Amino acid sequence: MNRVLPAVRLRVPTHEDAFVWHRIFDDPDVMEFQGGRAAELSVYEELTARQRRHDAELGFCLWTVLDESGRAIGFTGAQPWERDWGPAGEIEIGWRLGREHWGRGYVTAAALQTLDRVRAAGVPGVVAMVDARNSRSIAVTRRLGMRLTETFTTPAARRTGHCYRLDLPSADPE
Repeated sequence: MNRVLPAVRLRVPTHEDAFVWHRIFDDPDVMEFQGGRAAELSVYEELTARQRRHDAELGFCLWTVLDESGRAIGFTGAQPWERDWGPAGEIEIGWRLGREHWGRGYVTAAALQTLDRVRAAGVPGVVAMVDARNSRSIAVTRRLGMRLTETFTTPAARRTGHCYRLDLPSADPE
């Protein structure tokens, strides 16, 4: 990667972040590959509460991404894959930003921090489940060094998706 990435900070999502996520994700462009519209506020309230539990229990979660000024601009992080299809039992890395922040390197910067944190938590590898049409997220997986390992069809939406993988060797020499 040739460009300098922006300074971002990751924080465990607060209850108030549910309102922020609901507001910034209420954009058809942002939600194009997530059903086309933001979920109800109660979904984000449950999601942020679940992420606080993940952080306490696992040492990682979907963190709120803060830009250089400290403003919440979306989330990036990792969580267990919880569906009964796909990479069951694995840790998925993911991201979502408000539209005005796309194309500036925020996701890549935050995802690199996420990889460091999940590696430190002892996770041996991560997956990223990406809609096959989502060229922006596919580009992020490439910048992270992930490799395409599987193509699948989502059960509900019947869309083609990709599973990207990245091994996370331990940072400690053996």
